[in-house]
Amino acid sequence: MATTTGAAAKARKPSGDSLADALKRTLDRPLTSYHIVVGVTGLLLCLGLLMVLSASSVLSLREYDNPYAIFARQAMWVGIAGPIAWVTSRLPQRLIRALSWPALLVSAGLIFMTYLPGFGVLVNGNRNWISFGGPFQLQPSELAKLALVLWLADVYARKGRLLREWRHLIVPMMPVSAVIVGLVIGQSDLGTALVLFAIVLGMLWVVGAPARLFGGALLVVLVTVFALATTKQERVARLTSFVDPISEYGANGWQASHGFFALATGGLWGRGIGASSQKWGGLPEAHTDYIFAIIGEEFGLFGTLVVLALFATLAYAGIRIAARSKDPFVRYASAGIVVWLLSQALINIGMVLGLLPVIGIPLPLISYGGSALVPTLVALGLLMSFARHEPGAQAALRTRRRAPRTRARA
Repeated sequence: MATTTGAAAKARKPSGDSLADALKRTLDRPLTSYHIVVGVTGLLLCLGLLMVLSASSVLSLREYDNPYAIFARQAMWVGIAGPIAWVTSRLPQRLIRALSWPALLVSAGLIFMTYLPGFGVLVNGNRNWISFGGPFQLQPSELAKLALVLWLADVYARKGRLLREWRHLIVPMMPVSAVIVGLVIGQSDLGTALVLFAIVLGMLWVVGAPARLFGGALLVVLVTVFALATTKQERVARLTSFVDPISEYGANGWQASHGFFALATGGLWGRGIGASSQKWGGLPEAHTDYIFAIIGEEFGLFGTLVVLALFATLAYAGIRIAARSKDPFVRYASAGIVVWLLSQALINIGMVLGLLPVIGIPLPLISYGGSALVPTLVALGLLMSFARHEPGAQAALRTRRRAPRTRARA
């Protein structure tokens, strides 16, 4: 009897080990990073479309006499950006790297055009949009995020061993980045400037800048942000109201307060899809900057944690791609994309949770807006391209292509 019991226990033991081994084997597969990026991107896009439809239906009905008007535009942008991301995932890495310089020059030129009469458009107090006539408008600072990541990755990769000297860590990267950030700040777009600051600091960290240099750069950024935040009365009001928005409920605290109301009424599991009460006019920008609050109201704490888990998984995949690559450009670009998307998501979520002032920045892949969606999907297409060139990935792809032919012949 004892022998039988011992044999049974011994038989059960490998099942736990086999589960861990199976997980390890799955993570060790050459295409795991690729599948994670594709899967998480698809899930966030689907969630984004669903939430844009829910959060914008009342506004669409009131403004356009069609509850699906804003959703249709977002679906159109997904239809445009999706194929572009797919093409990007198939581009040779040499071509991607060669496009980094033209991309930076084009994005800087487009940002400069916002200052020109007849082109620049004022939206919510920020002159950060270009109008080409008709309904089509473009926010070029969104393109600058991707362009800056690729350009910094290319320059740092070219410098190689020279990065051991501090001056090669900051020249020409810091002066050029300062010009781009300065152009964005001139548009009064402090939110986008914060993301650009995060990209620059993140890239310094990735290339291994000494703690003294990194700390100095961080101090400069903090002083600059504080100085900018206190130059306009509107920004000062936002800084003082976010600490206790309820006290300024009828003024600067209105949006933040209604964001809290949405999160509070969502509870653990939410009120159900489409059941938000804040989208009826209480919460401004419900389908853009504050869409995370609508997620919390309709899907509860569970839904918000799922969103956080998806972004964390996407960050894991990007870091995994960077760690497994032997190409310096791929390492820096992958890490830069992770810094960009994760910092933007954290700033947006921190704003909705009341941890940061309301500075108007979209939640990647979920908030409404084509200008933000297209560069984001292109960046994720680049991650897919980098993942397809991980060690053993190309051989695995060739094996998958041959498998259907072999089955067909059989």
